[in-house]
Amino acid sequence: MTAMERLMPNGKVTDALMPYLQDPRLVRELAYINGQWVHSQSDLPVFNPATGDVIGHVPELNAEHATQAVDAAQAAFGPWAGLMADERAALLLRWHDLILEHKEDLATLMVLEQGKPLQDARGEIDYGASFIRWFAEECRRAYGDTIPGHIAGAQLLTLREPAGVAALITPWNFPHAMITRKAAAALAIGCTVVIKPARETPFSALALAELAERAGFVPGVINVLTGPGKALGDALCADNRVRALSFTGSTGVGKQLLQACAGTVKKCAMELGGNAPFIVLPDMDIQEAAKAAVAAKFQTAGQDCLAANRILVPQSQYEEFLDAFAGEMARIRVGNGLTAGTTMGPLIHRKAADNAQSLVDDALAKGARLFAGSQQAVPGEHFFMPVLLADVTPAMRVFREETFCPVAAVLPYSNTDEVLALANDTEYGLAAYIFGHDQRLIWPLLQGLEFGMVAVNSVKMTGHNIPFGGIKHSGLGREGSRHGFDDFSNIKYTCLGGL
Repeated sequence: MTAMERLMPNGKVTDALMPYLQDPRLVRELAYINGQWVHSQSDLPVFNPATGDVIGHVPELNAEHATQAVDAAQAAFGPWAGLMADERAALLLRWHDLILEHKEDLATLMVLEQGKPLQDARGEIDYGASFIRWFAEECRRAYGDTIPGHIAGAQLLTLREPAGVAALITPWNFPHAMITRKAAAALAIGCTVVIKPARETPFSALALAELAERAGFVPGVINVLTGPGKALGDALCADNRVRALSFTGSTGVGKQLLQACAGTVKKCAMELGGNAPFIVLPDMDIQEAAKAAVAAKFQTAGQDCLAANRILVPQSQYEEFLDAFAGEMARIRVGNGLTAGTTMGPLIHRKAADNAQSLVDDALAKGARLFAGSQQAVPGEHFFMPVLLADVTPAMRVFREETFCPVAAVLPYSNTDEVLALANDTEYGLAAYIFGHDQRLIWPLLQGLEFGMVAVNSVKMTGHNIPFGGIKHSGLGREGSRHGFDDFSNIKYTCLGGL
């Protein structure tokens, strides 16, 4: 294969992306295994959700390729884990710096394959890079413990050691940050990684691999597989050499992966679905609450596990809130993420838009009110205009399901006991929001909400230094913070007797 073929294996289609990027080498239409850019006998198209155009192709890999990636990661594991923490940190920081140097290209590439507005994509690049810096610094503090002895003449202690090869299966809604949040923790503690990005958004992952190669990561430490999720996921789950698996995605797929990992008893981290309640308390300014609720609901076009799915408002302020929410919602500008002024992009594909409409139809058939929102001005087949549904009840799909679309569901409540019961009436337990000022109301809600994360008077709650994760059917484990190492490491207890 010539150098030009390695750079542009599908030149005709790749040429369509080149005008958008300052560094065209970031567009890789090849998978990455053991430091080599590899192809396969068949390719899969990648679409721009805003236009429906094919923007490139990636290899359709199979189980054999997954085994090759694990072979490479296993061979690289010993030398990588044997480096001093400072040496791993230095490589991670070089990777971090290269990501920020290429921020504009990485953000543009994300818009082209995922659809979100460019400003949001830039924010995701910053957010994703922050995890690399955090874990590059935190790996120097991956301490063990000394334990007061209960055995005469013995010294007792623990060591934190890397688990081994880690498989990382990531979603399409945050195609950059969900990789860096996992990979930074795994690499920093000493694991090698096999990354399986979402089929819809592989180019962000491959660009990260390109920059990791430039940063100096040796072959096998980072591998990226492209292709069908089930075939590759099954192979990674079945391989006994993969000692940890971290997945972000739907609860249904997460349960399947947990079952598939049972045979090899892997460490499993699962960041799964959400159905976040947004609770407005009686003393909250309604305009302020509406503005926050719109931001919490429509981030990433509602395709966000933290999106406010069920908005709960005091009965006495209900109609006022609906008017205020509709006014704020009208400010949203839907369009191509590369168009100036766009604040909400398309959904990832037509199936997602069809599902959004089916949620609205189900709610209206069961008595909900279409308070605001029309699809008459929809700019393309993958788009869905924001919708506000009033008088939602627990019998409706929009209340029970993780909607993952720009459909807001609002319902009234009478008292604290009722709102807590409504908020907890879900199998999910990822995130919840409270907006109000009366500590006598806030504190009982904080204690009673069955969610892994609760934000009070703030839409933003995530970051590199916080333990991100849920309970119930929303998952297992935590990402970010010092707890981010837990799912990629083992605690070894040592008893030194006869001293």
